[in-house]
Amino acid sequence: MEARKLAVDGALEFTPKVFPDDRGLFVSPFQGAAFTAAHGKPLFPVRQTNHSNSRKGVVRGVHFTATPPGTAKYVYCARGSALDIVVDLRVGSPTYGATDAVLLDQLDFRSMYFPVGVGHAFVALEEDTVVSYMLSEPYVAENELALSALDPALDLPLPEGIEPIMSERDGVAMTLAEAETAGILPEYEVCRQIENSWWG
Repeated sequence: MEARKLAVDGALEFTPKVFPDDRGLFVSPFQGAAFTAAHGKPLFPVRQTNHSNSRKGVVRGVHFTATPPGTAKYVYCARGSALDIVVDLRVGSPTYGATDAVLLDQLDFRSMYFPVGVGHAFVALEEDTVVSYMLSEPYVAENELALSALDPALDLPLPEGIEPIMSERDGVAMTLAEAETAGILPEYEVCRQIENSWWG
């Protein structure tokens, strides 16, 4: 499995080897040894897994979790394809405001690691796109926050020619500037402390 650091501090991309044959294929999107080698520590304790199915043009995000508790994610695309985007929302981070994007699909089965406090968004590029997540914390509705994926200040690399299909929540989400003013963005050092608590 190949690993690559992304433009957001602590975020990683992984590309596994795919084994096709006349039956289909076999692939391992998460491999503990490869993750530890790239990250320096094992994967977070997995407390929930999620599965989303999206139509072409669906934009989910930018989602993040109130910190604390904060949530880290490990994400891959099991079917279809999606442009997956990480946004550094951690105040005080050396890469605050930076974004990066990775094409996740059922050909290369790349995956992404999102550290605590960063934002996550993706655009489904095909019908019936399935994205699978491992999460460090269970879903708690009141802790889940969102910024507008269409905020010009974020300048996300949304593909041209796609009419965004968004939930009501995402469609009215606040801008980065509004979130800064409201004081709801995660603090980088708090995020690091949460991550360090997993490994003692």
